[in-house]
Amino acid sequence: MLLILNLAIVAAVWFGGATAITGGMSVGTVVAAINYLSFALFPILMLTGMIGPVSAADASASRILEVLDAQPQARQRPGANQTRITRGQIVFTDVSFSYPGNGAEPALSNISFVAEAGQTVAIVGATGSGKSTLVHLIPRFYDVTAGRITMDGSDIREMDLPGLRRDIGMVLQETVLFSGTVADNIRYGRISASPDAVGEAARVAQADAFIRALPQGYDTRVGQRGVTLSGGQRQRIAIARAILVQPKVLILDDATSALDMETEIRLQTALDAFTHDTQTPMTRLIVAQRISSVLTADTIIVLDHGRVHAMGPHRQLLAQSAVYQDIYRSQLGEPDNSKEHAHG
Repeated sequence: MLLILNLAIVAAVWFGGATAITGGMSVGTVVAAINYLSFALFPILMLTGMIGPVSAADASASRILEVLDAQPQARQRPGANQTRITRGQIVFTDVSFSYPGNGAEPALSNISFVAEAGQTVAIVGATGSGKSTLVHLIPRFYDVTAGRITMDGSDIREMDLPGLRRDIGMVLQETVLFSGTVADNIRYGRISASPDAVGEAARVAQADAFIRALPQGYDTRVGQRGVTLSGGQRQRIAIARAILVQPKVLILDDATSALDMETEIRLQTALDAFTHDTQTPMTRLIVAQRISSVLTADTIIVLDHGRVHAMGPHRQLLAQSAVYQDIYRSQLGEPDNSKEHAHG
């Protein structure tokens, strides 16, 4: 279009100039003709410049609509059981799972274990062993490929999906905070919570001290995704948010990775006290990379390539599981028998 525009102007000047020289046209007429030609062609040039952005917008719109029209894999079934979680007992029975479209070996194979109400169950293993995948099946982020998961005796696929997730608190390693105050972020799952309840949840999560040290305390505004806070501070706020809703099941998916060991020990102790003080026990599932995070768990599940390699309390695994021994030795050195008796 630029070429056509400039050639048209050159042609108008050439022929108009030649005609003006012979007296067949005045110079003013030639100039007017060139101006009119430019006025006519420039809008066409602008329209052609929009072809690229319009094509890109059309492709983007198609992808957006594809996402909006996508149906989640886990969907509520007609006539779902409206029973709420009352105790928090979790039972995995021969559970296997493969990610959709993945032709490789299953992410989980034949997983079976029982987490009794109020127990703390830890899940450890090498990177890629399926730890996060396992806990993501409980709130039905995905549905199992084979086997079944029951909550208080009911298959979770037959339960009301919003009700199931309402009774489960989950904290991921990658914490998501929103623009607003610290109190608003903690209160996100329970908008009507009182300031006292927010403060209690923060104290259990070991967040109260640093929040009070902020310029406006609980009213301090944090940026999108909590950019004004450190990783450990964001994780503690997310844990406080999960505690505030008083879930029957609390899942911590490597949610203390940014905390120092001393703060993590205080957090675990406070969670134990909080769980015992509440009228309804809270079942905890802890996915951890650090072995020090799970030493006091009631049951430790060792995953290896998507399968349960061993299961039991710390002392039992340290005596019987080679994989657990390797994890322990790589992080804490050779076992000390006196320390093992203390942990037991």
